[in-house]
Amino acid sequence: MLAPRRTILAYFVIALFLLNIYYLWRRVPQKFNLALLDRQSQLWQRLHPLLEEYGPGCPPPVLKGSPGTRRFDANNETPRSNYISNVDEIKIPMQTMHDGFVQAIRNIQLDPVYIPGTTGIVSSAGSTYLPTFLVTILLLRRAGSTLPVELFMKDRTEYEASICEGILPELGVKCLVLSDILGGQDNTIDGFQIKSFAMLFSSFENLLWLDADCAPLHDPAVILSSDPFKSVGMVTWPDFWANTAAPVYFSISRQPEPLSTARQATEAGMLLISKSTHFLTLVLASYYNYYGPDYYYTLLDQGAPGAGDKDTFLQAATALNETFYSVSESVTDVGNVTPWNSQVAINAGYIQADPTQDFSLTSKGKWRVKDSSVSKPPRAFFIHAGDPEFNPGKDLLGSKLKGFDGKPTRLWTYPPEAMRRLGYDAEKAFWEQTMFIACDLQPAFETWKSKERLCEDVEAHWRAVFEDPDMKTPEFTED
Repeated sequence: MLAPRRTILAYFVIALFLLNIYYLWRRVPQKFNLALLDRQSQLWQRLHPLLEEYGPGCPPPVLKGSPGTRRFDANNETPRSNYISNVDEIKIPMQTMHDGFVQAIRNIQLDPVYIPGTTGIVSSAGSTYLPTFLVTILLLRRAGSTLPVELFMKDRTEYEASICEGILPELGVKCLVLSDILGGQDNTIDGFQIKSFAMLFSSFENLLWLDADCAPLHDPAVILSSDPFKSVGMVTWPDFWANTAAPVYFSISRQPEPLSTARQATEAGMLLISKSTHFLTLVLASYYNYYGPDYYYTLLDQGAPGAGDKDTFLQAATALNETFYSVSESVTDVGNVTPWNSQVAINAGYIQADPTQDFSLTSKGKWRVKDSSVSKPPRAFFIHAGDPEFNPGKDLLGSKLKGFDGKPTRLWTYPPEAMRRLGYDAEKAFWEQTMFIACDLQPAFETWKSKERLCEDVEAHWRAVFEDPDMKTPEFTED
């Protein structure tokens, strides 16, 4: 019998436990819920006119060339490059409007939306990301987390009642529809843009943002109650790449250009933020995202890999001179080794470090990003499983899961030091939850209605990989 079938009773026990948490969460007085809805509406009614009034006021920046895939180098300073061809045309208009928006949000009463003293997790998912999100939530609960979760969806087309009302509440997840909060005034907020607005309208005072395909390996409550988050109120994680914001952005936002060695670009699959201390950072980040696709995504990344919302949060904090902590430990690829070079892996995901352990090192002047010999690395805390996502209805079982010999294989086997930082067989845990969903839970996802044999295919991969005694298993703990 397959391993997940032996754990069904355990899942029911966990579900009952989490159901109790959900009911306790729901016991917030109805009048307070209504007051929260009113405050969300009032915030949007005040913010939306400001977003419109202080639009960039000029043609979009024109990108000519790109910085390519230049990785971050903490030891060797390099000049910041410009790839915007119409700097003279956009600089003054965008600076004027940026100045006006910043002054307005400092002077006009914008009341933050949150329930004081609350801590939780915020995410967004719809369509094919909803099954992936469910895997992430099961892994979150497997890690021992009882934190409530708010899941934002763009509009009613992404809302699936059977999931949002039948399955997710028992896992401590509440679905919210962004267009309902916006009152139908704006239907242009989509994709990357949703993240900043979801956090802005979330009911939590202190929150962890999680992308739908980004799972914690440990209970996030510990990093939400520890330094550096407790002392600074905002924590970001690094991307592989150098920070490639255009020089003109720093003129527009009236801040000095940081050195190329100061910090990496941001990987915003996870983010810690306190709305009681960094509300204006979220408001300015929302401005950057509102005008992101045509303006600020180009300015902040200049076409570098992963361009989008990722740098809007850190840059908003620096533009407002608000505190933050940027995790220094480098993001690490995990994948499969190629047969032609044992030092080269095909990337299938990446891990991010424990910010508390990273802060413990940097506060003592130990910067592994500059010299890896100063200490062993912090433990892995998140794994971003983006390629492929764990959704059997979205080509999860395609060519990515075939080795170079054409046979089923693991996704994450290399590098060995990264595998040891995981602490346990995280890939196996992902597959356990994926199989439980596909074979036992069998939720009625809209995107699964035309799919066949999902359970059978997932089980076949499980048998070929995790029940094969000849399949080599990486080491997942330190010696």
